[in-house]
Amino acid sequence: MNKNIRHFLRVSDLSYNEIQKLFARSTVLKKQVEKQVFEQVLQNRTLILLFEKHSTRTRLSFEVGMQQLGGNSIVLQMRDTQIDRGETIEDAARVISRMCDIVMLRTFEHSKIEAFAKNSTVPLINGLTNEHHPCQVLSDIFTFQEQRGDILGKTISWIGDINNMCASWIEASNIFGFKLHVSSPPQYKHLLEELNISQSNVEYFADPIEACVQSSLITTDVWTSMGFEQEKQERLKTFERWTVDRRKIDAANKDVVFMHCLPAHRGEEVSADVIDGPQSVVWQEAENRLHFQKALLEHLIKINEA
Repeated sequence: MNKNIRHFLRVSDLSYNEIQKLFARSTVLKKQVEKQVFEQVLQNRTLILLFEKHSTRTRLSFEVGMQQLGGNSIVLQMRDTQIDRGETIEDAARVISRMCDIVMLRTFEHSKIEAFAKNSTVPLINGLTNEHHPCQVLSDIFTFQEQRGDILGKTISWIGDINNMCASWIEASNIFGFKLHVSSPPQYKHLLEELNISQSNVEYFADPIEACVQSSLITTDVWTSMGFEQEKQERLKTFERWTVDRRKIDAANKDVVFMHCLPAHRGEEVSADVIDGPQSVVWQEAENRLHFQKALLEHLIKINEA
């Protein structure tokens, strides 16, 4: 990657101190939204949002966030660009980055985002790849700390598919020092073992209820991520015991919170009484993407201009 540019492609691209400063700034920005008073700190700056994968929360939070900061955003669907007709991601990066101040890319293979970053002259944010979803996980931790205080030493339970969210939670556990209980069907355990991430704070559980014992946060995701739709019927059967339901909530701490990055499929990865129940903070979690990503946009533009 371009050594002169700081990008945000995975959780580990930021230090603990940087993240805590971003959380503090996110709190300030959130209060400004509540008061409808906005600092125009990114006036005349342009964010390019490049999508290969579908999006609701990522697109809205970045577009609205950039507008509130006084800047502009332009959305490009990859299918509408020359990339769809064979232009390389490297060439696209060289062109796009010369016409804006920062780029967000949401795509499939993580190698694409790494190739874009290597050839970009402006900072790049990972809006999601098959391997990592760092904006979501840091927004989730910001939400937890709003609700329950410092996450240090707490037990977090990841129940379900070992996917990009799980990988980003593992990276976060190394930075924040919390315990991560991961539970998925045994035939998917090899995916956990294949992740090239230190797992010193991670413990695997074949029993999802056992994984929730002493948990302060239970979180999950859809069983069939984008790009794996052909496996849906098989996964519905395989993951049946991994629905986050009342039994798992009851096994956790009394003040446990539930999170889901959304969209959710009630009756599959989570029961309706959990996601719509008093322990659920999924709507606060979704909103906090806006505030955290505004702080991230400010931070990346500022440090890359220093």
